[in-house]
Amino acid sequence: MQTKTGRSIGTRAVDAAIHVILIIVGLLCLLPFLHVAAKSFSSNGAVISQRVFFLPVEFTLDGYLMVIQDPSMMRSLWITVLVTAGFTAIGMILSILAAYPLTKKGLKGRTFFAFLYMFTMYFGGGLIPDYLLMNDLKMLNTVWCLILPLSFSAYNIIILRSFMQSSIPDSLEEAAFLDGASYWGVLFKVVLPLSTPVLATLCLFFAVGRWNAYADALYYISSSKLYPLQLKLYYLMGMATDAATLAEGGSTTYVTGEVIKATCVMFATLPIIILYPFLQRYFVTGIMIGAVKG
Repeated sequence: MQTKTGRSIGTRAVDAAIHVILIIVGLLCLLPFLHVAAKSFSSNGAVISQRVFFLPVEFTLDGYLMVIQDPSMMRSLWITVLVTAGFTAIGMILSILAAYPLTKKGLKGRTFFAFLYMFTMYFGGGLIPDYLLMNDLKMLNTVWCLILPLSFSAYNIIILRSFMQSSIPDSLEEAAFLDGASYWGVLFKVVLPLSTPVLATLCLFFAVGRWNAYADALYYISSSKLYPLQLKLYYLMGMATDAATLAEGGSTTYVTGEVIKATCVMFATLPIIILYPFLQRYFVTGIMIGAVKG
């Protein structure tokens, strides 16, 4: 049986079920975030008495004031910003310089290099060899151990190469060569301007991945002065007791451990949430077009 719009009742029922499922999944993602945000803006008594759900109770900014006034937390924030910026810049340079040559059919050994890049996606040396390598290179307890090892991403190179092959006509490059452009000129004046969607997508991949990572810092960083924000948060979340101040804070305002934890989670998450809307319009386009061809 069909409705006036030409769609069967069964099709409309399936669409309704899909919408319900998507709403449920969306709420499962959103509600925990709202709960943590509400706790970060609520008073100690409201959190202790478990009266906070999705809206702040007895609104206060004590938790945020404590975090901002804590020197160790702000230092960790700036270290994370520095590492994320450097990691993203180096990662994008390596990805571009590796992906663009792989689009050239005349490149000798192109298949070998593509296989070599993909090989790193399936096999690795393991944690102990990585640690020994960082030690031999004198990179332990430096920001470079957080930037250099993971800045090469075979996955991102494949996405970028696929985008260039499927979305940039060879005729454009040939016309640029006829006008006297070099390979570098074609790359900077033709290829990269036309690759804005996928470049923005990869920047988001690099930045979010580095911002959220803490495992390598846990293994390679032992100096508290070099703790990135996520590692600082990791240690803080492991504290079960309430605290009057954070590690090096001078404030005497009493804030419970749960409020501090919620505040730090929001403090670490907000920068990425603020950044994402500026890149969102490129994200879907870049990842979909980049996956058309291999």
